[in-house]
Amino acid sequence: MNRTEQLRMLVLAVLARQPEHGYAIAQAIKTRSEGLLAAREGMLYPVLHALEADGLISSAEQEVGGRTRREYRLTDAGQRALGQKRAEWEGQTRAIRNILGGTA
Repeated sequence: MNRTEQLRMLVLAVLARQPEHGYAIAQAIKTRSEGLLAAREGMLYPVLHALEADGLISSAEQEVGGRTRREYRLTDAGQRALGQKRAEWEGQTRAIRNILGGTA
């Protein structure tokens, strides 16, 4: 799984909890990964646009404190895609653990 695919999966996972705007998505990825992962703006927004074009997320503008923000939310198709991505990721990490751990 390449970096873009990983970021797509992480964004879907963040949005599975609740709708968020772009900056909050980036912060959630950083916080939940204990600072090991970052969703830089140059990668995050193209991924958000692609996920929306694919029908996996939707967005709407929200007025917050006098500022307009675009809030993203997971669609039903996005929920299903996240389930598939989680299964793929678990299979890949299990295979790597087997090789690194010397089992199999």
